[in-house]
Amino acid sequence: MMSHNVSNTINKCLRQMKWCQSYSRCFSSHICTRTALYSQHSVSQKPIQYLATISSLQYRSLSTSEETSSFSFPEYEVVCNETLESLTDYFDVLVEQNTELINSDVTYGDGVLTVNFGDPYGTYVINRQSPNKQIWLSSPTSGPKRYDYDVGNNAWVYKYDTKSLHDLLQEEISAIIGSKLDFYSNCSHSGKHN
Repeated sequence: MMSHNVSNTINKCLRQMKWCQSYSRCFSSHICTRTALYSQHSVSQKPIQYLATISSLQYRSLSTSEETSSFSFPEYEVVCNETLESLTDYFDVLVEQNTELINSDVTYGDGVLTVNFGDPYGTYVINRQSPNKQIWLSSPTSGPKRYDYDVGNNAWVYKYDTKSLHDLLQEEISAIIGSKLDFYSNCSHSGKHN
């Protein structure tokens, strides 16, 4: 069990480093350096100053919610990353614990989480849509959906049925696994328990 925890921690750190490297984003008022993110032996000491670039870009939001439109791009990036990371970690645990799901696999990189449950269940793809400040889901059960972040409820919500991303995953993945799961307390920004 100890090596499993170490392995999960190492994988999480590698995903976070890959995310930082791919997006080279800085949040809040921090300015990151490549050396701070990767190693003290790095040749490049130049700051990655994307804050001005990020704040100067204009992103459109497809949501009509006042709360979503006031949700800044750096805030979106932080919340989206926390959501996708926590979902990745929880899916990793589910796949490892349910060995009867033959050929199941979880991958995350460049803002795209892919969860393949194998036949007959199919593949879920959950990805960031930065220009719209959304998370998109492709489900083999319910099809595609676009989730906007509801700041007041701390949840990603599909505006056509007002169901959260975590509600849908709770329902559909519990049916695949065959037991009740808890996406709410195991994952960030579920709107419940956090």
